[in-house]
Parts: sequence; C-alpha cells; structure tokens
Amino acid sequence: MYLDLILPFPPVEAEGNAILTLRSLEKEYEEELGSPLPHVFQFRIKFEDCQRNREVGFVSSDPNFSVRPDGTVYAEQEVGNLSEPVQFMVTARGLHDPHIWETTVKLALAGHPHPSPFTKLNFISFFLRKHQRGSSANGLRRQKRDWVIPPINVPENSRGPFPHMLVRIRSDQDKDVGIRYSITGAGADQPPSGIYNIDPISGNMFVTQPLDREERASFHLRAHAVDMNGNQVENPIDLYIYVIDMNDNRPEFQNQVYNGSVAEGSKPGSSVMQVTATDSDDSTTANGMVRYRILSQSPHSPIPNMFTINSETGDIVTVAAGLDREKVSQYTIIVQATDMEGNLNFGLSNTATALISITDINDNPPELTVRTFSGEVPENKVNVVVTNLTVVDRDQPHSPNWNAVYRIVSGDPSGHFTIRTNPITNEGMVTVVKPVDFEMNRAFMLTVVVSNQAHLASGIQSSLQSTAGVTISVQDVNEPPVFPVNPKMIRFEEGVPAGTTLTVFAAQDPDHFIHQTVRYSKLSDPANWLKINRTNGQITTMALLDRESIYVKNNVYEATFLAFDNGSPQASGTGTLQIYLIDVNDNAPVLIPREAQVCERARPNSRINITASDADADPNIGPFVFELPSFPASVRRNWTISRLSGDYAQLRLRIPYLEASVYEIPIIVSDSGNPPLSNRSVIRVKVCPCDDNGDCSATGAVAAAGLGTGAIISILICIIILLSMVLLFVVWIKRREKERQTKQLLIDPEDDVRDNILKYDEEGGGEEDQDYDLSQLQQPESLDHIINKPTGVRRVDERPVIAESQYPVRPSLPHPGDIGDFINDGLRAADNDPTAPPYDSLLVFDYEGSGSTAGSVSSLNSSSTGDQDYDYLNDWGPRFKKLADLYGGGDDD
Repeated sequence: MYLDLILPFPPVEAEGNAILTLRSLEKEYEEELGSPLPHVFQFRIKFEDCQRNREVGFVSSDPNFSVRPDGTVYAEQEVGNLSEPVQFMVTARGLHDPHIWETTVKLALAGHPHPSPFTKLNFISFFLRKHQRGSSANGLRRQKRDWVIPPINVPENSRGPFPHMLVRIRSDQDKDVGIRYSITGAGADQPPSGIYNIDPISGNMFVTQPLDREERASFHLRAHAVDMNGNQVENPIDLYIYVIDMNDNRPEFQNQVYNGSVAEGSKPGSSVMQVTATDSDDSTTANGMVRYRILSQSPHSPIPNMFTINSETGDIVTVAAGLDREKVSQYTIIVQATDMEGNLNFGLSNTATALISITDINDNPPELTVRTFSGEVPENKVNVVVTNLTVVDRDQPHSPNWNAVYRIVSGDPSGHFTIRTNPITNEGMVTVVKPVDFEMNRAFMLTVVVSNQAHLASGIQSSLQSTAGVTISVQDVNEPPVFPVNPKMIRFEEGVPAGTTLTVFAAQDPDHFIHQTVRYSKLSDPANWLKINRTNGQITTMALLDRESIYVKNNVYEATFLAFDNGSPQASGTGTLQIYLIDVNDNAPVLIPREAQVCERARPNSRINITASDADADPNIGPFVFELPSFPASVRRNWTISRLSGDYAQLRLRIPYLEASVYEIPIIVSDSGNPPLSNRSVIRVKVCPCDDNGDCSATGAVAAAGLGTGAIISILICIIILLSMVLLFVVWIKRREKERQTKQLLIDPEDDVRDNILKYDEEGGGEEDQDYDLSQLQQPESLDHIINKPTGVRRVDERPVIAESQYPVRPSLPHPGDIGDFINDGLRAADNDPTAPPYDSLLVFDYEGSGSTAGSVSSLNSSSTGDQDYDYLNDWGPRFKKLADLYGGGDDD
C-alpha cells in the first residue's frame, strides 16, 4: 500500500512495485543535523532490494544533485531558487543484479504558496518503479515495503469547500483483489467524530469541516485496508494530522484594569507594576508572540511620558523624575498588547487600563498656622482644653506622614500641660493635666514644636513654621480652705474624760489676695465623741474615749471636719483627724467555754480545757493566773485547776467519784496589767455517767440536766395533747368544707326577691327546624347486624340476642295518662333485667325504635286568644310564683 499526498504540483503516478516515502526535508535535516535546512541540503534514500543486497548504486538524472552509496541525496551546488518544484530521476542498480529500479524525486520548499489552503506541506514523496532491461528469466517473487508516513499539515479556519481531499491511500494489491479502505481514531469514528472520512473504494481521505487549533491541535488516525471478506490486506498505517495555526485570536489581558503604585519622588527605572496578556494562538509562532506598548498617559504632568513598558514582559517602570503626590496622585495609562511580535499592520491588538497610584512619602513637614497662640484657664482645674493649635500638612491625610505630634520644649518645667492630637482635625489640644495656682503663677509662656509620626524623607528639612509660642493666662477663683496637715494624727490614752481639749484642727485660706473668714463644722463622728469650735477649730471630747469600741480600727479613731469660707461662691474643704488611742488596763479577762461536761468518775480524759481572753492589748493581757476560790469549800475539795500556758488552763475532778448533776464552778482569772484586773467567772459543768468510751450516756445526760422522771412524763403528755388538738382541728376543717359543698342553699321564698333570667341552650327551631334525617336514630327491624358479630363482641347499648326480660310495649295509640304507668313498668323491667348494663354506665343509644306513634310537637298550635286559667301555677311552689304573677294575675308585692 502506498500513499499519495496533495502537493504544490501534480502527483506522480507510481509505476512499479516498490514505493519509498521520505520525511520532510526540514524534519529530516533538523533531526539528523540539529539545525534548520539551508539552500545546500541533503537527505537520504533508504532502499533495499528483494534479495536484501545492500550494495546498491545510485545515479541522479539532475547534475545539480547526486546520491551517495548510502542513499544520501545532496546538492552539488547552492540552490538559488526553489519557488517551483524540482523533479529528477534516481536510478538504483545492484552490483551483482542486472535489474534496474527508478524513482522520481520531487522537491518543494515548505510553505510554498499555492491557491489551495491545504498545500502548505513540509514533506515530499518518492515513487520507485521497477524496470527490467533486456530479457531475464529471474523475476522477483516478493517485494518488501518500508513505510515512513510523513505528517499532514492542515491550516485552521479554512473556508472550504468541504469536504476537501487531504490524501489518497492505495494498496498495490488493488489490481488483484477488491480493497476497502477505512480510518479510525479521534476525529473519524471517535469523538469528535465526523471530522475526517475516507472513500472506501478510492481511498481518498477528506476533511469535512473547518478546524480550530485552539480546540484541538493534532489528530492521530489509522488507515486500514481489507478485502471484500473483511480480511486485512495491509498493516494499518498511522496518519498524523497537525492543525496549522492562523492568527485568529487577539491577545487577552488577565485584567481589564490593573492597579499599581509607586512612591512619589522615585528615581527613573523604579518598578511600578506588570501587565500580562495571553494569546490563544501558537506561542511558538508569531501568531502568539505578544508585545506591549503604552498608548497614552493621563495626566501629562510633569511630562507626557513618565513611564515606559517592557515590550516583552509587560513591566512598567518610571523613566523620569518628578513624581509628586501632592500634585498628581494617580496616573491612568492605556496599554496595548499586539501579537505578530507587535506588528501593527498584521497583528491583532487589545488594550487595558493601568491605574498607577502615587504613594505618599513624608516630604512635607507640618506647619503651624500662626506664630503665637493664646488661651486662659481657671486655677485648680484639670483636663481642661486651654487652646487648639492648628497645623497644615500637605501629605496624605490620616497617615503617619500627616499625623501631627506636638511637644512642649520650654515654659512648663512642672508639667502642668500636655498637648493631645485631635485624630480627626490633626489639631493640638493644649490640656491641663496638673492644677495651676493663681497665687503661684499667673501666666505661662510655652514653646511648642510639631512633627509627624513618620520621619521626614531623606533630604527634607523641618520648616521654621513648625515652632510656635503659646501664652496661657491663669484665672483666679475662690479656693476652698486647706488643712495644712491632712489627715492629722494625735495620740491619747483611752478613757480621756469628756471636755478634754485634744488639739486645734485649723485650715488656711489659699486666697491670699482676698480676706475671707473660715468657719468649721463636724462632718463625720461615728461614735459622737468629739466637737469642734466653729471659729478656731479647737477639738474637745464629749464622751469617754474607748479603745475597745467598735468604731476604733487598729487603735485609731477617725473623724472628719469641714472648713468653709464666706466667699462667693462659698468654698469648703474637708480634713480628717486621726486619734491613736493608747491602751489602758480597763477590761478584765473572761473565760470560755461557759458550759462543759465530765464523767462522774475520774478518768484520764475527763478534763475541761479553759481559755482566757482579754479585750485589752499587750501588756495588759496574758499570761493569765487561774485559781479556784476558797469559798465554797466544796469547790476546792472536788475540783482542781492547773495552767497549761499563758492563756490556757485545765479543770478536772480532784475526787474519784462525783454524783451526776449540774455544778457551777467559780474560777478567778487575773491578767498581767499594772495594776492587774481579776474576774470571777462561773463555768456550768454537767457531771454524768459515761460509757466505756468516756462519753456521757443518754440517761446520764438527762439526769445531769436536772430533769426528774415526773418532769419527763409531763413533757411527753403535753406533746401528745398538742398533737391531738392539731389532728382534731384538721378533721373539723375538712368536714366543714365537705358540708359547704353538699349543703343546699335555703332561702326563704318571701326573701327571694332576685329577678334573674335563666338562659338555657337552644334545642331546636320549631316549625322551621324540620329538615332532619331521623332514619339514623331508628332501631332497624332486623337483628342481622348483631347476630353476625363475633362471639363476645357487643356494645353495652345494643340489644342482646339472648333471652332477655320482657319490657312493656306501648300501645299504638297510648293515652296520655298512661305515660307514667309506662315509665314505671319500664323501670321495673330494667331493674330485673340481668342483661342490662349497670345503672350508672354510660349508654350510647344509636336507635330509638322503628318509629314514633306520637305526632310532631310542631303540629301543636298555640294561640294567644281565649281565657286560660293559670291559677294552678300558685300551687307549684315558690319557684313558679313569679310566673304565676305574670300569667295568673296574682297579687302584686
């Protein structure tokens, strides 16, 4: 099988049994020599005969081309023009073989112009035909074919007409048998299918539609040749189809608007930003090679071309100095991207916008608006704004380059003032942080310097207007009197009698230039021990001073006094007097616990631990002395006491046994004061029988408490009586509640003057309420629905199917007087009916019988005419008295 290719010149018919196909000159040369094909070129013919004789000689019919023994075709001289295809014959002949083979070689430059868009092919075909000169009895029995299929190049976006023939596939056996050709692969019988097809008889392969390289750049198909029975005649041939790129896509910027920035004052060559555009065309060709250029710059200050762009990378840099944010804060640049390596005549272009923001640097020092500021402040005031310092800064507002920082460099050695920056207006607020005194300083002269949070840029000097003076006048106000020593501490012994003068707690008026009178009053005196002289501030006592008082904390008693002047407005000040009370021995010691218990028999653990305490302070407290009084004598006879330490003692039985009872043991305890104080304390001790563990038993505890058997019984009887009374009261309350619920209200008929209207639920609409289906309430004639029920399933309101009591049957036309008898008979029958449900059961009656012999109540006519006697209503009792009065004409009350 051999391959016919569409070339810039008519194809050559094959005349022989051996066909050779060469790759393109460009590809052959690039693969073997590693460089593009020059005008002086060479390529190789691969050939072997059927006897595998490698010794073949080649002869070219064109003197410009020669063939070496290895099959290499080369040019003898430089080929000046290949605008038209070159064709010559190559003859091959074995050294020991009389047969001669000839092939036609056609050479054409890749991309040679041709009217058809499918003729840009970079390969050539060789056709070898066998000739036999003279007669020879040795004919060839077998030909071997060596296939090297060159790729097929097809340009994209072709306008047709379609289908368009690409190549012809033929087998050299098509003269002997019928051949059917087919192609397989993506683009033929696989998605995207239908792009390529082949004539199964002629082997002509076609493309059916325009191709788009950006969707698919190449196709790999396989050509097949089979006979009429489907048997493979030739091995499949690989066909590679490459879509040739056309410049059909414009460059596309990744963003339509790019944002970049560069600092003001930047030097030429400073990088600003990068823009990027991509082209969907083949980037290895000029179709996809994008170049950039700047179309316009706005504004043109200071010059129209402040920036340039790298044509290949898209990097934008500065080319001139003079960027000043205070003059131009942003530049708008239109950037154009063009393919075809920037060729404006043939390339496609697109544009994008680059916004370049000029970032601020601190190249403008802050300047105060005036040279001198002034303000005034009242004395003794803090957190008061004296004046505002205004400043001008042309840098970026609310940035470190713009934010002002104020400093007081002179005029305030005591630190009375500070300057805070207003974050919104950038003004400096001169604020008082330490009170000023008119009597000390009537005015201040401050020197203020302003700067920025950020340092000034390199080469920028501070302005003379960054320094200003601030004059502050102090206003005199009426100041409150001041106690020179506050709080004032004095020391006195406790127990000072009333009327004792303690000290003079006087205040001074700081207003030296105004003569004012100071008066005093008491503001706080928790124990009400002190008083103050209104005019001179002398403190005297009104009661005894007690260090042990609850108002004394850590031996110190505090009282607060008020001093006020007669100025306008009146001013007052407070002073605290602290009295340190020195302790004296005025509190006798006391003993704890006050009660205890011991066993009636002396045991090692039958002891009472006693602790002494004293409200006084050292040295008027312990160590304490504990002793038993000599009277009564039984105390020392039965008990003994011993001191364990300075504050603790131990009381225990002296005798082996003491009768169980309650004993009051007096103990005398003395402190270590000078002179010492003594106290006679009584401890109530319960002596009781103890168990083996040394604990008092219950009986013993009761006996020790002094309660006899009679007393205990009396207590128990009282408890029982109390519980019985409570129980009887509860029973009486419940019974009364029950009687209240069951007892009917009895009212004398003569006293029942209530004229109440009782409203009952409506039960019908009279003659107008007759549209009822009463069949659902009737008892059916047959009992089939009851008999057919399963055994044991029965409603309580259904008629039983077993033998039941005989209930009376009303006559078809009953007499009204028989109604009472009929009801009574029915009651007796129901009472004697063993199948009837209990009388208090909930009965649901679905049916009321097969009909009613009584007529409709609606048939009764009422008339308002005629005389009817209603006097019988008076006989019905008091409940009908009002009705009898209305209709019977009774006496009016």
